[in-house]
Amino acid sequence: MTESVYKIIELVGSSEKSWEDAMKNLIDEASKTLRDLRIAEVVEMDVKIDKNKIVLYRVRARLSFKYEGK
Repeated sequence: MTESVYKIIELVGSSEKSWEDAMKNLIDEASKTLRDLRIAEVVEMDVKIDKNKIVLYRVRARLSFKYEGK
């Protein structure tokens, strides 16, 4: 097994449906520009409220991916 280095970034995903969908959106978008995604760690979840109703679910997560250097 070869040794690897991973980079960790923090991203925010959102959805009008659910936190699960917000996380899916985050990973779907990240995977368009990042390769070899490894782990997603949820840091914070919150909602936007308008007129006493939830209108937006948001997830902030740390996402790790393999660092390939130059």
